[in-house]
Amino acid sequence: QVQLVESGGGLVQAGGSLRLSCAASGRTFSSYSMGWFRQAPGKERDIVAAIIGSGRPTYYADSVKGRFTISRDNAKNTVYLQMNSLKPEDTAVYYCAADNFLARLRSAPAYWGQGTQVTVSS
Repeated sequence: QVQLVESGGGLVQAGGSLRLSCAASGRTFSSYSMGWFRQAPGKERDIVAAIIGSGRPTYYADSVKGRFTISRDNAKNTVYLQMNSLKPEDTAVYYCAADNFLARLRSAPAYWGQGTQVTVSS
């Protein structure tokens, strides 16, 4: 069982930056692929970025390439999403997710956090 808790969301002006954190419980954190998803009101929950256990990013959504960076610190059981050059279109609830298999993480992750709100004003 994996417990995930997101933090770092808030209100920021367009062009600003935020860093989201996801703290995970469990002794096997380094074996899990991790991802960030986001969901705007009335829309589907979409994947933003994914990273495998060794720390190599494997996916970024086209809408965030060059602006967002996913990383992890396995010693701290934490995954991060650094968000730069934020746009109003980035406004959403951001969720952390985990799965033992990268392919399943992309489609239907086994574990979810509660989410953290990110609001970008124009």
